[in-house]
Amino acid sequence: MKTAFNAMILTSLLTLPALPAQAHGIYLTERSRQIVLVYGEGADDLDMVKREPLVESVAAYDEQGKPIQAAHRVSGLAMLVDTGTTPTFVTAILQNGVWSRMKGGHYEKKSLDEMPGAEVSTRNVKYAVRVQGAPAAVPVLPGQTLQIVPAGPIPKTLGQELTYKVLYQGKPFAGARLINDFVNDPDGKEVVSGADGTVTLVVRNQGLNVIHAVYEGPSDNPAKYRTVEHTATLSFTLEHKPE
Repeated sequence: MKTAFNAMILTSLLTLPALPAQAHGIYLTERSRQIVLVYGEGADDLDMVKREPLVESVAAYDEQGKPIQAAHRVSGLAMLVDTGTTPTFVTAILQNGVWSRMKGGHYEKKSLDEMPGAEVSTRNVKYAVRVQGAPAAVPVLPGQTLQIVPAGPIPKTLGQELTYKVLYQGKPFAGARLINDFVNDPDGKEVVSGADGTVTLVVRNQGLNVIHAVYEGPSDNPAKYRTVEHTATLSFTLEHKPE
């Protein structure tokens, strides 16, 4: 009976139209051999420095998931993450505030009491996880309310299938919407996580891969906004052939 109910819920999620969303996300990558926190979508690399006050936390962990020293800092136009030792996992959380829009209008950083009658009003929280190297597994990491976890080892070459599990509050979550290549194909077809929270996708790039997931959950303050939008990214890099 429970299985049939879960299947019914998942079918409903798959057939409902996607709700409007704040498409931009954060992700972690490397530039000039330093870890960088990026705010953007596709080729857009927007001003992360002015969003520094919105960064709730950055953290780093070794292969066993034990925390190591980490801090973010502004360097020119970039937001760098410094770590005490070489990390296996790096995470970030950005509280992007409340955004609303009237029908046919543009998003404005206002709540429902400031924009009565808004068609969309949502609080946005953005999460990011970067995997460095080739760990045997990716653990559930602290603070990552929405997290994308590879269900197996990350392949060494593109074109291979990899199953991902979407976790919400540490548990498999059905109905999250995923994009396989957030940087190079941000308008690609979304795939919805199944009843066990998983999706299987082909690894796209022999280089930087950024997978993006969105879950729009119920509001914890309906007078201010109607939903809470959680967005998460998982980034990892496949090495190229030796020169």
